Amino acid sequence: MVARHVARTRARPETVHFALVPAPLVSCATPDVGPRSRMKILDRPGATVPVADRLSLETIPHVAAGASFAAAVDNGLRAKPKTLPCRFFYDERGSLLFEQITRLDEYYPTRVEREILERNAGQIAQAIGPEPELIELGSGSAAKTRLLIRALIAEHGSLLFRPIDIAQGMLEASSRALLADHPELVIRALAAEYEDGLRSLARSHSPGARLIAWLGSSIGNLTREAAADFLGRIRSILCERDRLLIGFDRRKDPRTLERAYDDSQGITAAFNLNLLERANRELRADFDLAQFEHRVHWRPEIGRIEMHLVSRRDQRVWIAELDASFAFERGETIHTENSYKYTPEEIAELAEQAGLRVEQQWTDPAGQFELSLLSNV
Repeated sequence: MVARHVARTRARPETVHFALVPAPLVSCATPDVGPRSRMKILDRPGATVPVADRLSLETIPHVAAGASFAAAVDNGLRAKPKTLPCRFFYDERGSLLFEQITRLDEYYPTRVEREILERNAGQIAQAIGPEPELIELGSGSAAKTRLLIRALIAEHGSLLFRPIDIAQGMLEASSRALLADHPELVIRALAAEYEDGLRSLARSHSPGARLIAWLGSSIGNLTREAAADFLGRIRSILCERDRLLIGFDRRKDPRTLERAYDDSQGITAAFNLNLLERANRELRADFDLAQFEHRVHWRPEIGRIEMHLVSRRDQRVWIAELDASFAFERGETIHTENSYKYTPEEIAELAEQAGLRVEQQWTDPAGQFELSLLSNV
């Protein structure tokens, strides 16, 4: 799961979940150009600058073909097998449900990754050059990011933070909370899909070192091929001084994995079913949520957990905004998410395919999760 944004960004099961575009990103050496309406550029962070003057929020609409929820539902429910892109998990309700998931005992990735950061954030900060800029993909509530922010400020004195997330309400709330706690911090937030946010960043020039953080094992929502492609796009905006910090969920006991995606309280089930509830709200569909069930499945041969919504009976669903109905057979599924797991060797291979190298790695004592610091080859 993304946080899992995952734009977090994510219709067939083997299709790229993040709506990537074919055009390469602009070099990080490109001067700062392009529209800056709605953006207040600050000279420097400082304790005397009010919170309101240290925060800017830019919204970048996603205009790629088929990017709208309506188009994705129409295309996904006509596909065989049926699918819905997991980037649409993260409306306001879905984002709140995911925050609940991250606090569950069964959902170990958030807890273990946080423990790794608590022990090693200082080392990560020391690996980044002066005048740092922290960019986070799928920032959400920024709960774990606080550890990085605190360490970077302690090491370098001040910090520019550029969070990218599609949930604008959560993005603004978390940004204001961070600024209230850290007078040395400036935030330029982007309410955007990943690739749109990165394209915007590629047009900006940073005088210092950039650390792009992609936490929460969100990379697992991409196929191996798509993950290498997306990392290659990130590589295209990395200067020699810049680094990429990624959270990888390692392969492990299938029962541990399945419990993490099918918790005893049913919160992950509600998160999954929220896709159908969102269709009811936004597209005037008549999904009966009681007639669909959440199901997870571990596929060891390709190293991924799958999430599905399974029809409990033969049924037909009407979606008014699409002026169309869709038939479901009993037992038929809608494939909603993949989460790929990695071995250390697979992480190194993935980095190499993207033109990157693993510079440092941090893990927990049980080896469940890994934070990898990558740099340009």
